[in-house]
Amino acid sequence: MNPWRSLGGLPREVWVLSAATFINRAGTMALPFLALYLMKQMGLGVTRAGQGFVVYGLGAMIAAPLGGWLADRFGPLKIMRTSLLLSGLLLLALPLIKDVRSFFLLIGGWALVSEGFRPASMSILTDLAPPELRKAVFSLNRLAINLGMSVGPALGGFIATRSYHGLFWVDGATTLAAWLVLVLMVRNQPHKHESGSGFALIAALRDPVLGYFLLAIIPVVIVFFQHEGPMPIYLVRDLKLPESFYGSLFTINTLMIVALEVRLNLATAHWPHRRTLMLGSLFYAIGFGAMVFAHSPAVIVATVVVWTFGEMILFPAMSDYVASIAPYARRGAYMGIYALTFSMAFSFGPWLGTWMLDACGGQVLWPVMGALGILSALALARIKAAPSLDRPKAP
Repeated sequence: MNPWRSLGGLPREVWVLSAATFINRAGTMALPFLALYLMKQMGLGVTRAGQGFVVYGLGAMIAAPLGGWLADRFGPLKIMRTSLLLSGLLLLALPLIKDVRSFFLLIGGWALVSEGFRPASMSILTDLAPPELRKAVFSLNRLAINLGMSVGPALGGFIATRSYHGLFWVDGATTLAAWLVLVLMVRNQPHKHESGSGFALIAALRDPVLGYFLLAIIPVVIVFFQHEGPMPIYLVRDLKLPESFYGSLFTINTLMIVALEVRLNLATAHWPHRRTLMLGSLFYAIGFGAMVFAHSPAVIVATVVVWTFGEMILFPAMSDYVASIAPYARRGAYMGIYALTFSMAFSFGPWLGTWMLDACGGQVLWPVMGALGILSALALARIKAAPSLDRPKAP
């Protein structure tokens, strides 16, 4: 079976948006190496370096609901273009900052503009995708993200051995290139959402179905973000592996996603959400929990393979579930709050992981992450079923 055949009828805009996402992500290297940059270039300790992710996460927490609200009011495409332009310029400026406080302040600003892209992107993809292909479209978008990630961090591992400043310059250049693609190749979309009042956010926050779902996924999203902060420190500092090995793990992760994710999500499109969400969380629990036994490159690669299956199953299902329960006119608000959950986990997760790694070691960190993944799996097994088809709903 050709996994791409069913996607052939998708609108041109879906493919162009995926291409822009790939270009942007192909330069993603500043954030994965942020902790090492703060340690090696700015002389910070492990816990203090982990605070860089807290600052980024706080900015992202503001950006996620704000980006969704703005997408409902002005249209998601305008927000995506603005996000890419401003974040590209800030990335070019970051290596010029030598003062730690000023650097952290700029990290917060970078997060504020860059993370507004996520809810706007999910909102426009939901509008463009037919309901029966929506999970596959989210998989296609994630494929673009991860295909780019197979290039960015791996290349970043080699760039870091020569110039940590180069990580920010290359990342900024590719972000601006993605902005140019959206400006030149995507027409302004008809804006069908409501005016974007703050009541849309309040109504979404009061939805008990959304609230329970978000509480259920927080533990496993914290586990997911351990690859950003603690994992590179554990591999490079504790296991004495080179930065390039850490970067190559993204390549393994992405090659699996390119080969399997669209096919996997087309094959499981008929599964109930609770089954896919629970299974994905369990794979994350096993993959990261098993890091306690990983003392050689081969075993580390095996754990990455396990949690990559969790990623391929879990993340498209999460986006599809939120799209399924969101009222048509408030998709930006719902996606913004969904993205806020990721921002909160990003703000707390890498800091928690780096603190635990520094204070207790990997023997405690990785089993705790395994337990958090199991906690999410148990909670997601009890979520309310979402509609099988998406139809416009009244605000």
